Amino acid sequence: MGHENITEFILLGLFSDEDERIACFVVFSFCYIAILSGNLLILLTISGSRLREQPMYFFLSYLSFMDVCFTSTVAPKLITDLLAQQKTISYNSCMAQMFYAHFFGATEIFILVAMAYDRYAAICRPLHYMVIMSRQVCYVLLMASILGAFLHSILQVLIIIELPFCGPNQIDHYFCDVFPLLKLACMDTSLLVIVIISTTGVLSILTFVALVISYIIILSTLRTHSSQSCRKALSTCGSHITVVFMFFLPLIFTYVPMADSVSNDKVFALFYTMIAPMFNPLIYTLRNTDMKNAMKKIWCQNTQLEEK
Repeated sequence: MGHENITEFILLGLFSDEDERIACFVVFSFCYIAILSGNLLILLTISGSRLREQPMYFFLSYLSFMDVCFTSTVAPKLITDLLAQQKTISYNSCMAQMFYAHFFGATEIFILVAMAYDRYAAICRPLHYMVIMSRQVCYVLLMASILGAFLHSILQVLIIIELPFCGPNQIDHYFCDVFPLLKLACMDTSLLVIVIISTTGVLSILTFVALVISYIIILSTLRTHSSQSCRKALSTCGSHITVVFMFFLPLIFTYVPMADSVSNDKVFALFYTMIAPMFNPLIYTLRNTDMKNAMKKIWCQNTQLEEK
């Protein structure tokens, strides 16, 4: 195959206008700092409190970790490229970025499914909850998420690695992703577009539908509960549903039969690479009494210790 002709790609990025790029540099730098600090705050709070013993927070800590990893595969390059004259990325770095973006993103999707399963078990099967969601089950679900994501990502890379790239080498995106790369291949890739839509696209739609159905079941079960437990369950489910919608809708728009609309894909991709990971910590902490109490406990203890 002739992909050795091209050793690097040029990322066209989001904007060509100088002023827009500087404004975006400031905004995205702020977003990235917010993502890192917000998710690290969640990780520290869960690991430093009794919450880590609960399956929901076990998954939430891994979701936060994946958010940090996922955004870090895309954001630093996006931010530095906004000020760079030449936005190049080597062939190998491009393949690596695509692999890790898909790997961390898919792991997040599977963890969101595990969290929905946990809420289902807690609300619909409360008497068997400790058995259904034992620590062993949590680890099995986590390992299955990681393995599933790895298989998904390696498939994407294997598809692209086999393609000949003989020029042009300009990627109409701000990171290396499958569709923009397929456009640059020196062969007919229409069959591969169908393969990717039917794997990634269908995977994201099925997962989204499964999550929505599970939350409908959970919410209909809640009607029989007392108003206090109902309120608490609604607030945790509400935050899960918000995250699911913010993450999945742009993803579905990106990977479902509109493969020609790459310029829109860049805007949609911003949602799941930058905006959703930034709001996740806010959604999970502001709407969650347990998290707020745990934070108060940990950080107030620390300040009291310092005062002593």
